[in-house]
Amino acid sequence: MYVASVEGYTGKSTVALGVLQQLSKRVERVSVFRPIVRPDTALYGGRDYVLDLLTSHDAVSLPYDECVGVTYDEVHKDPDAALDRIVQRYRDVVDRGDPVLIVGSDYTDVGTPTEFSYNARIAANLGAPVLLVLNGSGRSPADLRTLADMAGAELAANHGSLFAVVANRVGGDELASVIAALAGTGVPAYAIPEEPLLSAPAVTDLMKAVDGRLLGGDPRLLAREASGLVVAGMTMPNVLDRLFEGAAVITAADRPEVVVGVLMAHASQNFPQVSAIFLNGGFELPPQILRLIEGIGSTMPLIETGLGTHAASTALTAVRGRLTKDSARKVDRALALFDQHVDGTALLDRLAVARSAAVTPLMFEHQLVDEAVAQRKHIVLPEGEEERILRAADVVLRRGVADLTLLGDPVVISAKAAALGVDLSAARILSPDDEELGERFAQEYHRLRQHRGVDLDKAREVVRDVSYFGTMMVQLGLADGMVSGSVHTTAHTIRPALEVVKTLPGVSVVSSVFFMCLENQVLVYGDCAVNPDPTSEQLADIAISSAATAAAFGVEPRVAMLSYSTGTSGSGTDVEKVSKATGIVRERAPSLLVEGPIQYDAAIDSAVARTKLPDSEVAGRATVFIFPDLNTGNNTYKAVQRSANAVAVGPVLQGLRKPVNDLSRGATVRDIINTVAITAVQAQYGVRGGTDE
Repeated sequence: MYVASVEGYTGKSTVALGVLQQLSKRVERVSVFRPIVRPDTALYGGRDYVLDLLTSHDAVSLPYDECVGVTYDEVHKDPDAALDRIVQRYRDVVDRGDPVLIVGSDYTDVGTPTEFSYNARIAANLGAPVLLVLNGSGRSPADLRTLADMAGAELAANHGSLFAVVANRVGGDELASVIAALAGTGVPAYAIPEEPLLSAPAVTDLMKAVDGRLLGGDPRLLAREASGLVVAGMTMPNVLDRLFEGAAVITAADRPEVVVGVLMAHASQNFPQVSAIFLNGGFELPPQILRLIEGIGSTMPLIETGLGTHAASTALTAVRGRLTKDSARKVDRALALFDQHVDGTALLDRLAVARSAAVTPLMFEHQLVDEAVAQRKHIVLPEGEEERILRAADVVLRRGVADLTLLGDPVVISAKAAALGVDLSAARILSPDDEELGERFAQEYHRLRQHRGVDLDKAREVVRDVSYFGTMMVQLGLADGMVSGSVHTTAHTIRPALEVVKTLPGVSVVSSVFFMCLENQVLVYGDCAVNPDPTSEQLADIAISSAATAAAFGVEPRVAMLSYSTGTSGSGTDVEKVSKATGIVRERAPSLLVEGPIQYDAAIDSAVARTKLPDSEVAGRATVFIFPDLNTGNNTYKAVQRSANAVAVGPVLQGLRKPVNDLSRGATVRDIINTVAITAVQAQYGVRGGTDE
């Protein structure tokens, strides 16, 4: 597919990134090709920022230099020779055998008709159908239809073919009418609404535009976007009235009261978060103010420039926002917009991109997120003051994975969010000391636990614990699921669920699985996190629950009941436990494919299976591996994770009436996002394992 536009500033990179994401859900690897790279210089390290963005995607294995066709200078010098070079370079990419996403030029310094005609020639010579991206900003549906017809005619004149049309940056109330107008082109048509965030420049680009120097603050927050400018030449109360979310404030460095006031507003719950302060005029902040700022630990970038107010404002206003690999918020928002407004599945079906039989870790993660987004659920995160939780929440909210409630001190959470530069405006922030909810939860906990001697005063004390508070939210339907454990133990997370949520009918034990994402397949390991030494009956429960969990997440269950012996080749108490558990599974779930006792090599390797269990439907093809005890399971999953460079997603708890999941205390932000997505999917389908599901 060749993604092209007829002019600049269409947001073509948003569409290209969305197509790339869709491809990565269907195939293991994708190649990217940029026929003409733009002449960026020091601003982006001399690299084409669009190609740099796309080649940084996890599904793209080719390095940047191998994805480049020619430069604008080569096209100017000899267009025909440049075209030959483009075709040659493209063939080198195609020879890898992966689907190729081609992204046309950006109208940097060539007239619009000439440049689109040249893109049409390239597309025709590469044999790639064109996905046309139009700029809908300020244009009527009729204008966009005319533009699409002109582009289609130009493509036809150059023997190219129009595949689909996407109008980007369309007014929200005109989406339907634009799609209707473009439908007359005879190809699929889509419209994506205007999103101010995608046009907002990053603070780092603003700093470069005024030749600024970082005086203070966290350098990582230079990647945050500035949604507009506030020139603070007025008194402090009037400055505060003019602040808005993401504003970059411009003030003279000899106005320390403005600097201090804006920093205080940024940290306050009652004012918007500011992206940066630009200090102009060439003045230096007084040393007392610098000590004050250093002492309060502000992370907001303070940038000084020698330019005056007018020159600085003019230079900053001229900077245009770009979607780059370092703009994480923009990338997440762009992907969410594409998913919401473009039928990526239909596009790839028209291209006849077959779904790979293999399932890579990236493809599995996409599957989780897509399922969660499709029917958004409400998840409570009790550890709302933890940095990793806040960073994960920012991504979850931007991608629309789930609605969130964060538990903790609202003042502390707001201050940490400001310091980290994360946006939690769409989340509910709730204190576990909330009197109204606390009393409601205490009454319910007392009702459930009074047979254990828990009186009302004790219940009031218990439910103030964040894990109990979050669990009570799930129990009473105020949240659909809970994710905790980044700073608390597994026991601290699970105990409230066992006391309050309890297990499903017919399930004797809560257990866990890990989704082990290998290079080209996903396996399910259970139980590797909860039960130290399960009995035969508990092992059977774990197997049935794990099979149900596997099936719910797209893994066809073929269950291997692991032991140090295969079939009847060995004996001993441990083997007998597994053998008895296998019998129970066959009795309780006769349609489930299960084999045991079986050794790991016979379960996973078809050659070994032909020798040890030649008639088994599971041996050599197992997808669900049930370990006889926690010692074996925990060590095995970690060994596979490290030795095979596998991605371990979990632990995922199963057997509870409502979804509660535990995080490893070493969980990364990505782990937390995946676990929230899994919990949301469990809440959608009631999939927590059990014989009645």
